[in-house]
Amino acid sequence: MDEIRGDEIQGDEIRGTARGTAPVPLSVLDLVTVGQGRTASQALRTGVEIARLAERRGFHRYWVAEHHSMPGVASSSPAVILAHTAAHTERIRLGSGGVMLPNHAPLVIAEQFGTLEAMAPGRIDLGLGRAPGTDGATAAALRRTDRLNEGADDFPQQLMELTRFLDDDFPDGHPYARIHAVPGPVQATSEGGVQSPARPPLWLLGSSGFSARLAGMLGLPFAFAHHFSAQNTVPALELYRESFRPSTVLDAPYALIGVAALAADDEREARRQVLTGALSMLRLRTGRPGLVPTPEEAEAYAFSPAEREFVDGWLVNIVHGTADEVRTGLDDLAKRTGADELMITANAHGGEARLRSYGLIADAYGLPGA
Repeated sequence: MDEIRGDEIQGDEIRGTARGTAPVPLSVLDLVTVGQGRTASQALRTGVEIARLAERRGFHRYWVAEHHSMPGVASSSPAVILAHTAAHTERIRLGSGGVMLPNHAPLVIAEQFGTLEAMAPGRIDLGLGRAPGTDGATAAALRRTDRLNEGADDFPQQLMELTRFLDDDFPDGHPYARIHAVPGPVQATSEGGVQSPARPPLWLLGSSGFSARLAGMLGLPFAFAHHFSAQNTVPALELYRESFRPSTVLDAPYALIGVAALAADDEREARRQVLTGALSMLRLRTGRPGLVPTPEEAEAYAFSPAEREFVDGWLVNIVHGTADEVRTGLDDLAKRTGADELMITANAHGGEARLRSYGLIADAYGLPGA
C-alpha cells in the first residue's frame, strides 16, 4: 500500500486519528534501550528506524523519555534525539515523554523546544514530568542541589514559568518580562519579524494522581505511565476527567497511556523477548542497573522466589504474544481504561525484535503503508 500523506497523518496537534481497525490512535514511546553487545550508536539508529516505520505505518506520534545514569537506556537528552529524528522523518509528531522539568531551568527547555519547533514546524510535543528520571544522587548532580523534594513541590510554578516563556507573555513588571525564549514568539512581534508564533503543545505526564489533577485543572492533555504503574491507571484517568476544566487548548479531556507491548511470530519468542526487559527492570529496581540482557541470559537466569514474584508481576502488565494476541490485549486495555490513545513501548534486547513488533502490530490492525 502507498505511504500516508502528510495531511493524512498530522491532523489535530493533540488528538490523533484511529487508523485501520485500531480502537484509538496508536503511537510509539521509545526508551532507546541498549542491549548487551550493542552500542548507544546502534540504539539511536534503531530509534530512527522505529520512527520511520511508525511514520510510514500511520502511528500518530513518536516520543522519547528522559532517563539518566542507566546504562541500558540511551535517552538522557530528548531534545538532541528529537532533533536527529526530525531530520530523518517528515510527518510524524515528535515529542518528549517526557522532559523531567525539575531537572532543568524552564528557560532552557523553552529554548530547546522552540528550536525543535523551528526545525519541524507543527510536529513537536512537549511532555513534562516532575520525577527525576533517575536515582536521588544523580538527580542531585543534575540539579546541583540535594533538596530534591523542593523540585517536585515547585512543579506548578516551574510549569507556569515555562508556559510564559513559550508564549512570551510575562506581565509588565515581572523580573523576566524582558527575557525571551528564542526561537519563539518574540521573533514574530519584532520589527520585520516573520517567525511563526506557534509553539509545541504541552502535555503533563504522571504515574499517580498529582499530575492527573493538575492537567485536568489546567485543561491540558494527560499521559499516564501505565507501562510501569498499571495499578494506578484507572484511578488517575478518572481523576483527570473529573478535574478537567475546558481551556483554550482542549474543550474536553484527552488522555493517552503508555503501554508495554511486544508482538512476535509465536508466543514463545514473545516471552523470550519480554523476559529480557523484565530482568533488566529487576536489576534496576535492586540497584544493579546495566545493559539489557540477551534472551539467552534471561532464560538461563536463576531467579530467587522473590525475584520470580517480581518478574511474574511485571510481565502481567506487558501485552505480549502473537500479533493477534497483542491486538486483543490492546483492544481490551483501550476499552477498560477509556484511553483516547495508546502509546506502545516495546522493550527487548535487540532492535530487530522491536522493529518486528511494531510492524506486526501495524499489520494486525490493517494500518496502511505495508
